[in-house]
Amino acid sequence: MDRRSFIKTLAAGAAATTVLSPLAAAGGISGMAGTTASGLGAGRLPRALKAGDTVRMVAPASAVEDRHHVLIAKESFEALGFKVQLGEHVFGRHGYLSGTDAERAADVNKAFADDSVDAVIAVRGGWGCNRILPLLDYDMIRANNKVLLGYSDITSLMNALYVKTGMVSFHGPNGFSYWADFQAQQFRDVIMDGKSTTMRNYKEKEETLTMMSNRTTTVNGGKAQGVLVGGNLTVLTSLCGTPYFPDLKGKILMLEDVGENIYRIDRFLSQLQLAGHLDGVAGIVFGHCTECDPGGGFGSFTLHEIFEHYFKPLGVPTYTGAQFGHIRDNHILPVGHVVELDADAATLTLLGSAVQTVS
Repeated sequence: MDRRSFIKTLAAGAAATTVLSPLAAAGGISGMAGTTASGLGAGRLPRALKAGDTVRMVAPASAVEDRHHVLIAKESFEALGFKVQLGEHVFGRHGYLSGTDAERAADVNKAFADDSVDAVIAVRGGWGCNRILPLLDYDMIRANNKVLLGYSDITSLMNALYVKTGMVSFHGPNGFSYWADFQAQQFRDVIMDGKSTTMRNYKEKEETLTMMSNRTTTVNGGKAQGVLVGGNLTVLTSLCGTPYFPDLKGKILMLEDVGENIYRIDRFLSQLQLAGHLDGVAGIVFGHCTECDPGGGFGSFTLHEIFEHYFKPLGVPTYTGAQFGHIRDNHILPVGHVVELDADAATLTLLGSAVQTVS
């Protein structure tokens, strides 16, 4: 199952004032357990959302396969208390994309430029965001900083906007994701109330003495602090060698993936390693690798062996199996915001609010 088809299976006012996180404004923070967090570059915070605000749904990547997916996304955000607008090409189709590159880029640009829009929500991921990156008006977006939410292919959009504008955006469920109590509460906590949440895996509803599933694995123990960047491994790797790839030095790198054979996960991590991008990271958290199977051939490494091969020699706090990615209960994590990773406790904590709150 690829990122485009995974989404289908889950069918079951004003521009913000520019502010830095308190830690960044204070001149940064030092890493822990032998790590460093130099060059934090903490992002610019968007304004917190409130009930009654207007969100605009855009489709910057793949075409929506069923118009009901858009309607479900719209109704989900209306249920959260928002007014919902639809981008002009949200029902569009150009090959496997939701419109031409110019059309999809225009929808993103218009959503940020429109003062009546308080947040931009990606309906789905798939593929296509890389193609619109050269067409975005980064100066205008920088001047109209607002909440952007999405994941999977939206990884390239979030990291590009952090690199080009310094804005914080939110790696979390797309508009057409599984919006139940967990996701709704995450949205309220992180994006509306500005809480300093902690991501930790919960115990599934199992009649067992210990967790049988949804487990984490510590690769390297310790704690580290730094700005969070990354997202989908496949998409992030596709940005290597471009002006939209974030500097990973001193950063906390988050990764996840879906529908990739294990040898491809090996290949992507090898590319990051050979390009020198893993050198100097402060810490790594790998979420779920959903349906990442060995594939055919004479045999395979396990995912854990791949993670050990690339992450163990780095010596920085690292854990895998965190509760984000192509899963139903997907934690909302702010790209460009300062976090603390505790690899022994298998937690990731937001250090301060990821949105600008108004009392």
